[in-house]
Amino acid sequence: MKTDVELQADVSDELFWETRVDPSEIAVYVEHGTVTLRGTVGSLGAKYAAEKAAQRVDGVRGVEDELEVKLLTEHRRDDAELRGSVLKALSLNVFVPSDVDATVSNGVVTLTGAVDHRHQRDEAARTTRNLRGVTGIHDEIEVRNPGMVADVSERLDKAFKRSAQIDASDVHIDALDGTVTLNGTVKTWAEHDAALDAAWAAPGVKDVEDKLEIGY
Repeated sequence: MKTDVELQADVSDELFWETRVDPSEIAVYVEHGTVTLRGTVGSLGAKYAAEKAAQRVDGVRGVEDELEVKLLTEHRRDDAELRGSVLKALSLNVFVPSDVDATVSNGVVTLTGAVDHRHQRDEAARTTRNLRGVTGIHDEIEVRNPGMVADVSERLDKAFKRSAQIDASDVHIDALDGTVTLNGTVKTWAEHDAALDAAWAAPGVKDVEDKLEIGY
């Protein structure tokens, strides 16, 4: 297992290789395997990219993203203009339903509406996150619940077992009233994300409670 000092060095190196961020703007702190990122970045996309870069590092058990988004003067936009850009971008994404709406306050975008699948909500957030002028996102999009199938736990267990990214023996599944709860331990953030993606893809799932831990 890596020491905190080793993790700090590895995360700093990974940020150096992440071309969407300026590593000189980001300070990395590590305590008991949990990474804290502090500093100022020029876009919400850069903040997200930095967090994902830290999660990619082997041995990282958690990431606290305390980066602040401060836009350059030329990137600032008034709320009405930004809302128009968000709505246009969402309308051009074939994976985002037309009933997803957006409001803007001081550069923070609130997404509302209802979708049938989690990936549609993720697409709306991804599309918004990478627009110039966005400083934050409040995602209030609801995933509709058409009724969870009775054997969802069994289906998920099979999905985990056939996945090359997930060690099914260390992940425990509970399903009730449209909510799937995942407990257990995974070895990497990639395995963690794969397990959550599989849970969200199960028929009738409205919410996923993530109680997975990153460990060895």
